[in-house]
Amino acid sequence: MPANLPPDYFEAEKRYRAAKTPTEKIACLEEMLTIMPKHKGTDKLRAGLRKRISKLKSASQTKKSVGKRDSAFQIDKEGAGQVVLVGPANVGKSALVATLTNATPEVADFPLTTWKPTPGMMPVENIQIQLVDTPPLNRDYVEPELLALIRRSDFILLVVDLHTDPIQQLEDTVALLQEHRIVPSHLQDLTNEQRGFAFIPFLVLANKNDDETTDENLEIFRELLEGDWPLLSVSANTGRNLELLKQTLVAQLNIIRVYSKAPGKEPDLTSPFVLKKGSTVAEFAGKVHKDFVEKLKIAKVWGNAVYDGQMVQRDHILEDGDVVELHI
Repeated sequence: MPANLPPDYFEAEKRYRAAKTPTEKIACLEEMLTIMPKHKGTDKLRAGLRKRISKLKSASQTKKSVGKRDSAFQIDKEGAGQVVLVGPANVGKSALVATLTNATPEVADFPLTTWKPTPGMMPVENIQIQLVDTPPLNRDYVEPELLALIRRSDFILLVVDLHTDPIQQLEDTVALLQEHRIVPSHLQDLTNEQRGFAFIPFLVLANKNDDETTDENLEIFRELLEGDWPLLSVSANTGRNLELLKQTLVAQLNIIRVYSKAPGKEPDLTSPFVLKKGSTVAEFAGKVHKDFVEKLKIAKVWGNAVYDGQMVQRDHILEDGDVVELHI
């Protein structure tokens, strides 16, 4: 039976053959698997791609075990979500990450200060969100591993300089990402071919809106901005709207905070478990301990329940602020 592979598959295959690092090759192979139609004619090809991915991952693990440095672009997700800041040079990404987190990226008034991604943890009430500063996006050359990092992220902050043609900065950044199949999720319905694309929620950050004297620039930007772009103005310099940014990210990441309670004891309200909205008691149990999923008999819930201490089943949907007592 013929495979009948679409043109997108062969484009991904070309990128795979041109890839230089295991990370790039794995990303291309996984994209090929996503694009490839599922039928009997592709079974052997699909198995072959999975075998190649397995070999590349094994080789990467072997390199790690003998002490070779990991790529700077391989950043493990931590906290309630991974938020990547992208944009052109000198828009203030590094200054924002330095202000909001414990990270210390180099901050300067000249472009191209950042040459590798820098992660930091941003505290929001009793949780933390990971922010990642990234090198400027430049049409002359984009590091493939940077694009892979962006594709893996949970959320993207597209940063523009409110004083330096923010419309052009926004358009150039979005166009460059779309060329590499990274598209804002609110534009998904406008994208004709969706196989192999990563649709990620975006928020446009208009940086350097330091005080009321720059509000006119913001209004002009809003008027010229075409389309329904989610937009927030901030200032890394004065701290304007940074608390609002934190709360916005908590809402946009679609997460809930759930607290554990041991039988007969008070709940621990200092360190919540972070889950996606719509998560069940069983999923919470798996977060507490992997063995609890199978052993769980019942649970009691305080908070968004009919009454405090309500007994619920494994499939009960939890809500933000719930306190759960597991019985195994």
